[in-house]
Amino acid sequence: MSQVSISVSAPDFTLTDTTGTPLSLSSFKDKKNIVLVFNRGFM
Repeated sequence: MSQVSISVSAPDFTLTDTTGTPLSLSSFKDKKNIVLVFNRGFM
């Protein structure tokens, strides 16, 4: 897995929201600030 660096753009990806609607990271470009959090696991 590659390292994450400050000020480097994230690759585009698509995930579904809580209603099942697909959302792409690129759809937010130049519109909002995005914070991505990837948890290692849930209990």
